[in-house]
Amino acid sequence: MAYKVLVFPGGTEIGQEIQKSLLYCKDIHIYSVGSETSNHAPFVFKNHFIIPSVYEKDWLNSLNTILLEEKIDYVFPAHDDVVVALAKNINSLKSKVVSSPLDTCLITRSKSETYCLMSDIIPVPKLYLDVESIDNYPVFIKPDKGQGSQGTQVIHNKKYLYHYLGNNHHEDLIITEYLPGEEYTVDCFSDRDKGLLFCSGRQRSRVRSGISMNSKTVHKQSGIFEKYALLISEKLRFHGAWFFQIKKDKNGVYKLLEIAPRIAGTMVAHRVKGINFPLLSLYEQERIPVEILINEIDVIIDRALTNRYEHNIHYNNVYVDLDDTLILNKKVNLDLIKFLYQCFNRNIKIILITRHKGDLKDTLSKYRIFSLFDQIIHIDSKSSKADYICGNKSILIDDSFNERKDVSKRLGIWTFDCSMLEMLLDERN
Repeated sequence: MAYKVLVFPGGTEIGQEIQKSLLYCKDIHIYSVGSETSNHAPFVFKNHFIIPSVYEKDWLNSLNTILLEEKIDYVFPAHDDVVVALAKNINSLKSKVVSSPLDTCLITRSKSETYCLMSDIIPVPKLYLDVESIDNYPVFIKPDKGQGSQGTQVIHNKKYLYHYLGNNHHEDLIITEYLPGEEYTVDCFSDRDKGLLFCSGRQRSRVRSGISMNSKTVHKQSGIFEKYALLISEKLRFHGAWFFQIKKDKNGVYKLLEIAPRIAGTMVAHRVKGINFPLLSLYEQERIPVEILINEIDVIIDRALTNRYEHNIHYNNVYVDLDDTLILNKKVNLDLIKFLYQCFNRNIKIILITRHKGDLKDTLSKYRIFSLFDQIIHIDSKSSKADYICGNKSILIDDSFNERKDVSKRLGIWTFDCSMLEMLLDERN
């Protein structure tokens, strides 16, 4: 059975992880929605729609219109407030939701309610009800319903705390003890009938805007991770993927920071080891029995910015050079070969045009790319490539500036070297 899954919103790190997790699942077709605010979703989702955010009126009607028109089977929430909004409106939605029960979503959205519920079974940070009750600095201030480290601050003395509170009129700010130690996220998966089926931790080594930019899977604390996961599971009901975060206090005690009944962006650290949390969560919703198979390897993930582009270039033919372009330093240029297969998938004609010295067929066979081309043009050193390129909907990829200049000047078509290639890559399926 094929499933149509809509990620809401698709532009978050959570949405990107869901997209990557489900992209190559043969029976799943992925869609995305989001608000008009500039975001990354249109660059990675082929089917992306604009609706109001859950903070605006009529978001539910707009969402339901898309669910009906596109015949969506499941909505996958990709933001904490969307988790709650969908859970609250689950009976009004025109498709099913990948979600834990509403009470779990509501409690975990509030850190103070989470601490109150869990304080009798696992250590939680000390919560200060007012400034005068604080007995030790520094303290940590954060929104009760925040995410991604937004609105958080370490406060080192009473004077600055009063100043900070006076200039930040958030009604839901809470003040807790400051936890200076190592921070871990524990990724979990639960079946509603069988209980906790998987939990494993990763250290948040470098964090920016609440996102783990460097994280590594860890094993030595697995006992405490599983203990906390089981205790949390006794208090809250989970259907599918969830996670919790803990941090050491000044005495080395692991204390709970938050619980979230959703996918985490850095669950990729376990996905590459075999735990596809979004797919498993869909199976859990369908009540399909699952087994956990993991490669017990140590993984470190490190993030950097990824570039994706929109452009106004349209082409039906790609002319590509061989030496120092498709074959570079005696190796196949992987980015270029990826682009050429992208062209193949889109029925764009691929033409090799080269002055290669030696036996061209032997070279193409050596690198196993002989059958890639719709046409092969082998010219001599005195000929101009511009004489062999046809059509105004063609592009040329060539390492030679002079070749590109000549073709561009004579034919007026777009020309690229390999450093420009990333603009042409399109990851939307």
